[in-house]
Amino acid sequence: MKVFIQITIGLGMLLISGSTWASDPYQPKPYVEVKHPEWSKSATIYEVNVRQYTKEGTFNAFAEHLPRLKKLGVDIIWLMPIHPIGEKNRKGDKGSYYAVKDYKAVNPEFGTLDDLKSLVKQAHDMNMYVILDWVANHSAWDNPLTETHPHWYTKDHNGNFQPTPWWDWSDIIDFDYNNPELRKYMTEALKYWVLEADIDGYRADVAGFIPTDFWDHARKELDAIKPVFMLAEWDARDLHKNAFDMSYAWALHDTLVDVNEGHTDAQGVYSHFAHALSAWPDNAIKMNFVDNHDKNSWEKTMFERFGPYLNASIVLTATAEGMPLLYSGQEAGLDKVLSFFGKDEIEWKPHPIGDLYQQLFALKHKNQALWNGSWGGKMIPVPNSTPKAIFSFARQKQQDKVFVVINFSDKPQTTEFNETIQLGKYTEYFTQQIVNITPKTEITIPAYGYKVLVSNNAK
Repeated sequence: MKVFIQITIGLGMLLISGSTWASDPYQPKPYVEVKHPEWSKSATIYEVNVRQYTKEGTFNAFAEHLPRLKKLGVDIIWLMPIHPIGEKNRKGDKGSYYAVKDYKAVNPEFGTLDDLKSLVKQAHDMNMYVILDWVANHSAWDNPLTETHPHWYTKDHNGNFQPTPWWDWSDIIDFDYNNPELRKYMTEALKYWVLEADIDGYRADVAGFIPTDFWDHARKELDAIKPVFMLAEWDARDLHKNAFDMSYAWALHDTLVDVNEGHTDAQGVYSHFAHALSAWPDNAIKMNFVDNHDKNSWEKTMFERFGPYLNASIVLTATAEGMPLLYSGQEAGLDKVLSFFGKDEIEWKPHPIGDLYQQLFALKHKNQALWNGSWGGKMIPVPNSTPKAIFSFARQKQQDKVFVVINFSDKPQTTEFNETIQLGKYTEYFTQQIVNITPKTEITIPAYGYKVLVSNNAK
């Protein structure tokens, strides 16, 4: 039986066949409509502070580290802003990367456009990808746009240029995205670097300060050139629908810091994931981290923030749903706050944290349960008998499964589990010990310790 629906339009009527009705409002639809580039499915990401990375502070000097980073297991190279830095109202000797003087030029301190192109090509030749940090919300005071297009900026109550309201960002002034010309200019500037330097996407600074519809359209324009990867410095669902592949897991970082400071325990970690995994849309990738340029510069070193829980926190950020971030120098045990507005070189040396990340990245690449977005497995809580101390979960995809047990306490813990997904035969990843998990199995985890149990025979 064919059903016809009569819709009155003005003085006329439109008949729509029920058999051709376009959509069922009761059918669930995936929230995330962005198509992640295929190469991001098992990717890790690395933030590059070019100024502090080497004595020279240049693209060419950094490029010498690419083979080391490839061996470490890095896939995506995120370059902090590469543009010339404003001089008017500059902070410190060198100024902030995020006070952009020219959106279509390279900071001469870092090298030339050809140097940047060479860096990108070298990365691509190693099957790595490069994204640029993009500052769309504001510019330097002496950006030429202030003279050629002053109407592209917001103004204070006196009609003057202003920093982003309510923030102590005295070295920048705020753009006005109510202006269509600005939107077109910024979109064309984003496209320029993809076309000119063959970069693979962007990290968007304070992405939530900018209207989401701007990002939605810009993503379409960029994807029309090549599949790109977009990272939002923000934490909001709507940015994932049509614009961004990944956003920051700020709350996870802060929860793990709270554990070290005694404000919460393993139950607080459970609570974090109970909220995040229930409220967050499927296939929206979160970026997990224990350090980045903001945390290092303004909130002390990773050692001070995480204390004896640092390694356990690193293990969680690399095995939980999401993509793990590694910041410049972490792998060398970066134990100082890097100057944000001046030169402050990283000391490169072998360090156990680098070894830990290399092992975790290798596991992520080969075990599909740990892949990103819908390519990977969902986190499944595995309740245990010591919930204030032990956080335990499993992830499974195809034949791969991991069972992760982390002790967020300062004492050894012996625990047993009340679930079924964890049952089976595993290899503990770090010790290579064979472990058979049965309904009666007890596991002992040292203080601040962890076990990552890996199975390649999941059903």
